[in-house]
Amino acid sequence: MTSTAAPYPVHVRGRLDPGLNRWLWLVKWFLAIPHYVVLTFLWLGFSVVSLAAFVAILITGRYPRPLFDFAVGVLRWTWRVSYYAYGALGTDRYPPFSLGEEPDYPATLEIPYPEHLSRGLVLVKWWLLAIPHYLVVGVFIGGSGYLAAQSDQWAWSFGGGLVGVLALIAGVVLLFTGRYPQGVFDFMLGMDRWVLRVAAYAGLLTDAYPPFRLDTGGDDPSTTRIDPGTTTPPASGPTDGHPGRIVAVVVGALLLLTGGGLLTGGGVAIWADQTQRDADGYLTTGTRTFHSDGYALEFETVDLQWSADNPITGEDVLGPIRIRTGDTPVFVGIARQQDVTTYLATVDHDVVATVVDTNGVHYDHRAGSAPAIAPEALRIWTASVSEADRTLDWTPRSGQWTAVVMNVDGSRPVTADLAIGATAPVLGALTTGLVAGGCALVVLGVVMILLGAWRRPKHLPRTPEPKQVG
Repeated sequence: MTSTAAPYPVHVRGRLDPGLNRWLWLVKWFLAIPHYVVLTFLWLGFSVVSLAAFVAILITGRYPRPLFDFAVGVLRWTWRVSYYAYGALGTDRYPPFSLGEEPDYPATLEIPYPEHLSRGLVLVKWWLLAIPHYLVVGVFIGGSGYLAAQSDQWAWSFGGGLVGVLALIAGVVLLFTGRYPQGVFDFMLGMDRWVLRVAAYAGLLTDAYPPFRLDTGGDDPSTTRIDPGTTTPPASGPTDGHPGRIVAVVVGALLLLTGGGLLTGGGVAIWADQTQRDADGYLTTGTRTFHSDGYALEFETVDLQWSADNPITGEDVLGPIRIRTGDTPVFVGIARQQDVTTYLATVDHDVVATVVDTNGVHYDHRAGSAPAIAPEALRIWTASVSEADRTLDWTPRSGQWTAVVMNVDGSRPVTADLAIGATAPVLGALTTGLVAGGCALVVLGVVMILLGAWRRPKHLPRTPEPKQVG
C-alpha cells in the first residue's frame, strides 16, 4: 500500500532542460541583470511586507492574504531567476517577469496559504529558532553572518558558497562535454530547496519548522511508499517539529558558536604566548611615533585597583611593564595620576586620548605655559628613563597611574618613538580557561543537537498471523 507522509508546505521543483547550450551560462550573469534590478526593489518590498505581516500575525494570528501572495511571488520570482542563473543553471529559458505561478516554467515554487499562524512563534522563529538553519544555508550560498542578520534579503543571491561552486563545476562540464552532470544537478537542487524552505520559514510564511534533510533531485518528495508487511513508519524530519527538540537544537547551535569563539580566542592566545614574545619574554607593541607642539605628552590614566588582601596583583596579571624609547633622547616617567595632574596643571601639553588607527593618534590639547621645573628634578616618579634607546621597567601596583613623556630639558615640541610591552603571566591561565571552556561548550552543544535531532523509533502494531484451520 502507499502511505502519504505530511509534506513540507514549501514545494520547490526544478526540471532539468535537455540540450542546454554549452556557452550561454558564461553570460547569464549579464542577461539576468534586469531581473537583479527588479528583485532588488522586490526584496525591499518583501521587507516592508514582512514587517506588516509580523504585526498582523501578532494581533490576529493570520498573514493577510494579499501580502502573503506578494511575498510568495517574490520567492517564486527569485527561484526562477536563480534556477536560470547560477543557483542551478538548469534551463536556458529566460525567466518571465512575473510574481505568478507560471506552471510551465521549469522551476516552480508553491506555498499553500496558512489559515492560522502562531502568535508566539512569530516572535522568535525568524531569528532564534532559525539560527541552526542560517549556519547551514551560509555554507550553501555563502555569507552566513549576513544571512543571520538580514534573513529577509538574501534568497535572491544564490550563486555563492557551495551552490556556486557546484554551478561552476556543472558549467565547465557542460562546456566541454555538452552534458549537465545529473548527480551535481540533484545535489544542487537539494541545497536550493533547503535555502527556500528556510527563506519561507524566516519570512513568516509558515510555522512548519524546516526539516534537517537534503531532499535532492528536481521533484520535491512528498510521499513515502511502504510495502506490505513493512513496519517502517513514514519519514519525518529529525526534530519532528516538536518545540522541545527545536529548542534543544537551537541551544546546541548557540553553544557550538560560543564554544567555537572561545576556542578561537584560546588559539590566538596560544599563538601570542608562544610566538610573539621577545628574548626577555615581553609581548611588545610595534614602535609608534607620538608628537606634541606643547611641552609634554600625557597618556591616559590607568586605574589599577587591587585590595591589599587580594591574591591577584598587578604583577600576577600584567607582570612587569616595559617602555622602550627611540633614537631621540626623551624623558619617560610613570607617577600617580594626582601628582601628574598637579605638575601639568598649568603646562601647555597634549593628552594622548585614543589611538585612532595604525596611522594616527587622537590628542586632547591643554593650553598653558612652560613647566616651572624640568621633569628629572621632580621626586614624583616611581620609574623613569631619560636616555635614547633605553627601557623603562615598572611593576604595576594598586592605584591610578599616568605616563608622561617630555624633553629632558622641558622644552617644546616633544616627539617620541615608543614601544610598550608586558610579560602578561596571566595569558597562560587565560589560554587554559578559554580552551577548556570552549571544548566543554562544544561537547555540550553537540550533545544538545543530538538530543534534539534524535527520534525514538516508532513501532507499528504487529499484524497478527492468521490462524491455521486444521
